[in-house]
Amino acid sequence: MRAGVLSDTHGDLEIAKVALTQMGKIDLLLHAGDHYRDALALAKTVPVPVHAVVGNCDWDFMKPVDVLLEIDNQKIWLTHGHKYGVKSANNKLLTEAIKNKIDIVVYGHTHIPIAEFRQGVLLFNPGSVARPRGKRGATYGVIEIRQQEIMPDIFDII
Repeated sequence: MRAGVLSDTHGDLEIAKVALTQMGKIDLLLHAGDHYRDALALAKTVPVPVHAVVGNCDWDFMKPVDVLLEIDNQKIWLTHGHKYGVKSANNKLLTEAIKNKIDIVVYGHTHIPIAEFRQGVLLFNPGSVARPRGKRGATYGVIEIRQQEIMPDIFDII
């Protein structure tokens, strides 16, 4: 299974579509919020399931803040992260993930990419395609799961 991961598209569908093209073949798309409307639009352009959550800028949507998925025997928690203080630290996310036996946490909000395993949990933020922060430019992510092995990657948009 190969999941494409976007977050914080903030209405820039053109750059999001560039990221989708660069991802290559994916089996599903995860959108970690800001803007939920973008996920709905992208869902019309890709032939794979799209899972999305609302972020702090999605005040006009009454959709889920958190989504739990089970894919290839891996529990994935999709959230924007603003409700868990991710701009300060990942500790609340990690605590919740461990408590709920989550394997992968996909989140956004910081606009800064991260792919790190902590205490057996993958904390994965693809960064932002539209409004990157930090040392890298626009980024997106891919998480591949093969035979119970989780392989995360962050890519720069070229």
